[in-house]
Amino acid sequence: MTKAQSGMHVPARDEGRVPWVDYAKGLCIIMVVMMHTTLGVEKAAGTVSWLNAAIEFARPFRMPDFFLISGLFLARVIGRDWRTYLDRKVVHFLYFYVLWVVIQWAMKDVYPAYKAGDPAGAGWDLLSAVWDPPGTLWFIYMLPIFFVLAKLVRPLPPVLVLGAAALLQAWPRDSAFLQDSGLFMVDEFCERLVFFLAGTYAAEYVFRFADLVDRHRRLALGGLALWGLVNGLLVQAGIAHAPVVGLLLGLVGALAVITTGVLLSAVNWLGALRYCGQHSLVVYLAFFVPMAFLRTVLLKLGVIDDLGTLSLLITAVSVVLPLILHRVVKGGPLRFLFERPAWAWIAPKRPAVPRERLAMVAAE
Repeated sequence: MTKAQSGMHVPARDEGRVPWVDYAKGLCIIMVVMMHTTLGVEKAAGTVSWLNAAIEFARPFRMPDFFLISGLFLARVIGRDWRTYLDRKVVHFLYFYVLWVVIQWAMKDVYPAYKAGDPAGAGWDLLSAVWDPPGTLWFIYMLPIFFVLAKLVRPLPPVLVLGAAALLQAWPRDSAFLQDSGLFMVDEFCERLVFFLAGTYAAEYVFRFADLVDRHRRLALGGLALWGLVNGLLVQAGIAHAPVVGLLLGLVGALAVITTGVLLSAVNWLGALRYCGQHSLVVYLAFFVPMAFLRTVLLKLGVIDDLGTLSLLITAVSVVLPLILHRVVKGGPLRFLFERPAWAWIAPKRPAVPRERLAMVAAE
């Protein structure tokens, strides 16, 4: 990646990573965990908490930013042969999807089905994950589809592809019907594709934007304040997800998260947030386990009456525990939870690159 594309020089200690990307991904994964936690707590309690306002504020840009960032570095690998490309961009995510679907299924469905004498029902729940992924895993189900599609449409003019994706996103859809009919992922495909492709095709401009933010930080802070006001007003007015408005809010909101990541990386604050971003897949895969357990136990005990505070506590623990688990199992027999084993590779692994070379590549 050229210096113009990267937007920033990456020092050797970053091992070839772009710091603001890690900060932005850290923000995204925490917002995702907070959303699942808060909505789960509210559903179990039968009432809405004060934290719901923050969940709704982030809804227009939470997943668009995640998908946009997922497409940023695709240009570096999309030209590889199909075998290598499928290994890195499809098999990689499918391995973790299948593994964690089985883990979630074992935790949620096996015992209730045994108790109810309905093993066929439990089997159907597992089989249906082929086309209807569990709510916490749909993102890594969708990513391989987008990666394959991006390579297939590569010969086409980007304007044509982006235009078609934008029409899919803006075209009115009956989301309730799609969800009730088991076609929830069709809705998500139409809703998210344009943001992934925007990250893919406009990567160079995104990195230039990040560089501009880094050079004009005070102006960027003012822009964030203005964006926050407009986003909040449109959410409160109930039109944040209207056709075209939702597309624009998603794109501008993604830039706002990127701006925040750049500002945080410039002052090197919140290193823990950056660590979350570096290991966002780890958090995404495993946060369900502590979240479900804590939600059940703490609501039953009633030790914290305020649902918003309870949701924040569960969110924090659900983010931290997967990171701790990752460190514990790394290099051990359970490392397959977060590291693809040799049998799950269909193309040779890349040889290890010395840190000095990574820094040189990032600076080129």
